[in-house]
Amino acid sequence: MSLVLASKSASRQAMLTAAGVPFTALPADVDERAIEAALADAAPGEVALALARAKALAVCARVPGELVLGSDSLVECAGRRFDKPESRDAAAEHLRFFSGKVLNLHSAAVLARDGEVMCGEAKVARLHAIDMSERFIEDYLDYEWPAVAACVGVFRIEGRGVQLFRAIEGDHFTVLGMPLLSVLAFLRELGVLRQ
Repeated sequence: MSLVLASKSASRQAMLTAAGVPFTALPADVDERAIEAALADAAPGEVALALARAKALAVCARVPGELVLGSDSLVECAGRRFDKPESRDAAAEHLRFFSGKVLNLHSAAVLARDGEVMCGEAKVARLHAIDMSERFIEDYLDYEWPAVAACVGVFRIEGRGVQLFRAIEGDHFTVLGMPLLSVLAFLRELGVLRQ
């Protein structure tokens, strides 16, 4: 049985590759903002799970019989949800807001086949941001922009993004954008991976 990853995320692809999970990538085409708007009052973990589910089901329709993995992440900070920054100015604004606060990074994964959700889970990691000066933010974006335009928290933890934080609570894979340990457990349960 093959696995189809409903994502173009380099981080998610790298996690699966490093874990020795064979897959093909087929990005989903879903209106994430519409899904988020419909779930405006839902908890962030529920929203991440709904987005992962929508991506998995969208790709299922294109690959009958295949097992599809959908995944999504979102950041909540001080009661406010954040999307990927649309511009460098927006990225700087996000970083100013994050300065000295705790970011709750919710990452979810869903496995589906033929339009049926088989399993899924959302995990959360808490990232304690340092106090960031304007100079720090500008220097950081000089180096990281536009690479972090595709990152919901304006950081790549595997790169210079680690400098944004003084402490991290939670699973490293969740911070990277997918609860990989849960995914591997699901794949073992479904017989895709041996145990």
